[in-house]
Amino acid sequence: MTKFLNRESCFISEGVILGENVTIFENNHIEGNCFIGDNTVLLPGNYIINSSVGNNCKLQSSIVEDSEVKDNVSIGPFAHLRMNSIIKENCKIGNFVEIKNSDIGKGCKVSHLAYVGDAQLGENCNIGCGAIFVNYNGKSKNKTLVGNHVFIGSNCNIIAPVNIADDSYICAGTTVTTDTESEDFVIGRVRQERKPKRAKKYW
Repeated sequence: MTKFLNRESCFISEGVILGENVTIFENNHIEGNCFIGDNTVLLPGNYIINSSVGNNCKLQSSIVEDSEVKDNVSIGPFAHLRMNSIIKENCKIGNFVEIKNSDIGKGCKVSHLAYVGDAQLGENCNIGCGAIFVNYNGKSKNKTLVGNHVFIGSNCNIIAPVNIADDSYICAGTTVTTDTESEDFVIGRVRQERKPKRAKKYW
Protein backbone atom coordinates (compact mmCIF):
# COMPACT_ATOMS: atom_id res chain seq x y z
CA MET A 1 0.00 0.00 0.00
CA THR A 2 1.25 3.49 -0.91
CA LYS A 3 1.02 6.22 1.70
CA PHE A 4 0.35 9.75 0.43
CA LEU A 5 0.77 12.64 2.84
CA ASN A 6 -1.04 15.01 0.47
CA ARG A 7 -2.41 13.19 -2.55
CA GLU A 8 -3.96 16.29 -4.11
CA SER A 9 -0.58 18.00 -4.45
CA CYS A 10 0.96 15.09 -6.37
CA PHE A 11 0.77 14.03 -10.01
CA ILE A 12 1.16 10.33 -10.79
CA SER A 13 0.62 9.47 -14.46
CA GLU A 14 -1.02 6.32 -15.72
CA GLY A 15 1.40 3.45 -16.08
CA VAL A 16 3.54 4.36 -13.07
CA ILE A 17 4.16 1.27 -10.92
CA LEU A 18 4.49 1.77 -7.17
CA GLY A 19 5.88 -0.98 -4.94
CA GLU A 20 4.86 -1.95 -1.41
CA ASN A 21 5.03 0.54 1.48
CA VAL A 22 6.04 3.52 -0.66
CA THR A 23 5.68 6.87 1.13
CA ILE A 24 5.04 9.95 -1.02
CA PHE A 25 5.14 13.41 0.50
CA GLU A 26 3.55 16.49 -1.03
CA ASN A 27 4.51 18.04 -4.40
CA ASN A 28 5.84 14.96 -6.14
CA HIS A 29 5.48 14.59 -9.91
CA ILE A 30 5.97 11.12 -11.42
CA GLU A 31 5.39 10.79 -15.12
CA GLY A 32 5.91 8.35 -17.98
CA ASN A 33 7.31 4.85 -17.71
CA CYS A 34 8.34 4.81 -14.04
CA PHE A 35 8.81 2.24 -11.31
CA ILE A 36 9.21 3.07 -7.61
CA GLY A 37 10.42 0.17 -5.46
CA ASP A 38 9.36 -1.14 -2.05
CA ASN A 39 9.86 0.94 1.09
CA THR A 40 11.08 3.95 -0.85
CA VAL A 41 10.38 7.44 0.51
CA LEU A 42 9.79 10.37 -1.81
CA LEU A 43 10.22 13.48 0.30
CA PRO A 44 8.71 16.74 -0.99
CA GLY A 45 9.44 18.22 -4.38
CA ASN A 46 10.71 15.45 -6.68
CA TYR A 47 10.22 15.27 -10.45
CA ILE A 48 10.69 11.74 -11.83
CA ILE A 49 10.19 10.92 -15.51
CA ASN A 50 10.77 7.67 -17.41
CA SER A 51 12.97 6.29 -14.64
CA SER A 52 13.15 3.45 -12.14
CA VAL A 53 13.93 3.83 -8.45
CA GLY A 54 14.80 0.74 -6.42
CA ASN A 55 13.89 -0.48 -2.97
CA ASN A 56 14.66 1.38 0.27
CA CYS A 57 15.61 4.63 -1.45
CA LYS A 58 15.10 8.20 -0.29
CA LEU A 59 14.72 11.14 -2.66
CA GLN A 60 14.25 14.80 -1.79
CA SER A 61 13.62 17.82 -4.04
CA SER A 62 15.41 16.26 -7.01
CA ILE A 63 15.00 15.56 -10.72
CA VAL A 64 15.44 12.07 -12.14
CA GLU A 65 14.97 11.73 -15.88
CA ASP A 66 15.53 8.72 -18.12
CA SER A 67 17.74 7.11 -15.48
CA GLU A 68 17.96 4.09 -13.20
CA VAL A 69 18.44 4.17 -9.44
CA LYS A 70 19.22 0.87 -7.72
CA ASP A 71 18.44 -0.15 -4.10
CA ASN A 72 19.40 1.71 -0.91
CA VAL A 73 20.27 4.99 -2.59
CA SER A 74 19.91 8.48 -1.13
CA ILE A 75 19.39 11.38 -3.55
CA GLY A 76 19.12 15.10 -2.88
CA PRO A 77 18.11 17.62 -2.00
CA PHE A 78 18.43 19.46 -5.31
CA ALA A 79 20.23 16.75 -7.27
CA HIS A 80 19.69 16.28 -11.01
CA LEU A 81 20.07 12.92 -12.71
CA ARG A 82 20.02 13.48 -16.45
CA MET A 83 19.51 10.95 -19.21
CA ASN A 84 21.25 7.57 -19.19
CA SER A 85 22.51 7.72 -15.62
CA ILE A 86 22.73 4.57 -13.50
CA ILE A 87 23.16 4.88 -9.75
CA LYS A 88 24.03 1.51 -8.25
CA GLU A 89 23.34 0.15 -4.79
CA ASN A 90 24.19 2.00 -1.56
CA CYS A 91 25.19 5.29 -3.17
CA LYS A 92 24.71 8.80 -1.88
CA ILE A 93 24.05 11.57 -4.41
CA GLY A 94 23.83 14.79 -2.42
CA ASN A 95 22.70 18.37 -2.75
CA PHE A 96 23.37 20.31 -5.96
CA VAL A 97 24.96 17.33 -7.74
CA GLU A 98 24.39 16.85 -11.47
CA ILE A 99 25.01 13.50 -13.15
CA LYS A 100 24.65 12.89 -16.87
CA ASN A 101 25.16 9.74 -18.97
CA SER A 102 27.20 8.11 -16.21
CA ASP A 103 27.41 4.82 -14.34
CA ILE A 104 28.02 5.31 -10.62
CA GLY A 105 29.30 2.13 -8.94
CA LYS A 106 28.13 0.56 -5.69
CA GLY A 107 28.83 2.45 -2.49
CA CYS A 108 29.96 5.70 -4.13
CA LYS A 109 29.46 9.10 -2.52
CA VAL A 110 28.98 12.27 -4.54
CA SER A 111 27.77 14.36 -1.67
CA HIS A 112 27.55 17.96 -2.88
CA LEU A 113 28.20 20.57 -5.56
CA ALA A 114 29.72 18.30 -8.21
CA TYR A 115 29.23 17.50 -11.90
CA VAL A 116 29.78 13.98 -13.24
CA GLY A 117 29.25 13.72 -16.98
CA ASP A 118 30.05 10.87 -19.39
CA ALA A 119 31.84 8.87 -16.72
CA GLN A 120 32.02 5.36 -15.35
CA LEU A 121 32.87 5.03 -11.66
CA GLY A 122 33.87 1.82 -9.93
CA GLU A 123 32.81 0.86 -6.41
CA ASN A 124 33.29 2.81 -3.18
CA CYS A 125 34.57 6.04 -4.71
CA ASN A 126 34.36 9.44 -3.03
CA ILE A 127 33.86 12.53 -5.19
CA GLY A 128 34.56 15.74 -3.28
CA CYS A 129 32.70 19.04 -3.19
CA GLY A 130 33.16 21.08 -6.35
CA ALA A 131 34.69 18.26 -8.42
CA ILE A 132 34.02 18.62 -12.14
CA PHE A 133 34.27 15.91 -14.77
CA VAL A 134 35.19 18.03 -17.78
CA ASN A 135 33.64 16.02 -20.58
CA TYR A 136 33.26 18.60 -23.38
CA ASN A 137 36.09 20.30 -25.26
CA GLY A 138 33.87 22.51 -27.38
CA LYS A 139 33.57 20.00 -30.21
CA SER A 140 33.04 16.52 -28.76
CA LYS A 141 32.10 14.72 -25.54
CA ASN A 142 34.73 12.47 -23.97
CA LYS A 143 34.56 9.74 -21.34
CA THR A 144 36.26 9.32 -17.97
CA LEU A 145 36.88 5.88 -16.44
CA VAL A 146 37.38 5.69 -12.68
CA GLY A 147 38.40 2.48 -10.91
CA ASN A 148 37.42 1.13 -7.50
CA HIS A 149 38.11 2.87 -4.18
CA VAL A 150 39.21 6.17 -5.74
CA PHE A 151 39.29 9.41 -3.75
CA ILE A 152 38.81 12.63 -5.74
CA GLY A 153 39.19 15.68 -3.51
CA SER A 154 37.34 18.97 -3.52
CA ASN A 155 37.60 21.34 -6.49
CA CYS A 156 39.30 18.86 -8.80
CA ASN A 157 38.98 19.04 -12.58
CA ILE A 158 39.00 15.67 -14.34
CA ILE A 159 39.76 16.41 -17.99
CA ALA A 160 38.37 13.68 -20.26
CA PRO A 161 39.36 11.43 -21.87
CA VAL A 162 41.27 10.03 -18.90
CA ASN A 163 41.49 6.80 -16.88
CA ILE A 164 41.91 6.92 -13.10
CA ALA A 165 43.08 3.56 -11.80
CA ASP A 166 41.98 1.65 -8.69
CA ASP A 167 42.97 3.09 -5.30
CA SER A 168 44.16 6.41 -6.73
CA TYR A 169 44.11 9.45 -4.46
CA ILE A 170 43.54 12.80 -6.19
CA CYS A 171 44.33 15.74 -3.90
CA ALA A 172 41.97 18.70 -3.60
CA GLY A 173 42.51 21.40 -6.20
CA THR A 174 44.18 19.11 -8.73
CA THR A 175 43.55 19.15 -12.48
CA VAL A 176 43.94 15.64 -13.89
CA THR A 177 44.92 15.43 -17.57
CA THR A 178 46.77 12.09 -17.83
CA ASP A 179 46.00 8.52 -16.77
CA THR A 180 46.96 7.30 -13.32
CA GLU A 181 48.20 3.90 -12.20
CA SER A 182 46.96 1.89 -9.24
CA GLU A 183 47.62 3.51 -5.83
CA ASP A 184 48.97 6.73 -7.36
CA PHE A 185 48.95 9.87 -5.20
CA VAL A 186 48.20 12.77 -7.56
CA ILE A 187 48.65 16.45 -6.73
CA GLY A 188 48.75 19.43 -9.07
CA ARG A 189 48.49 22.79 -7.35
CA VAL A 190 50.23 26.12 -7.61
CA ARG A 191 52.28 26.59 -4.46
CA GLN A 192 50.98 29.31 -2.13
CA GLU A 193 53.10 32.45 -1.73
CA ARG A 194 52.72 34.75 1.27
CA LYS A 195 53.60 38.45 1.00
CA PRO A 196 53.82 39.97 4.50
CA LYS A 197 52.07 43.32 4.97
CA ARG A 198 51.19 43.51 1.28
CA ALA A 199 47.40 43.32 1.77
CA LYS A 200 47.02 47.01 2.71
CA LYS A 201 48.09 47.93 -0.83
CA TYR A 202 44.77 46.58 -2.09
CA TRP A 203 42.39 48.06 0.49
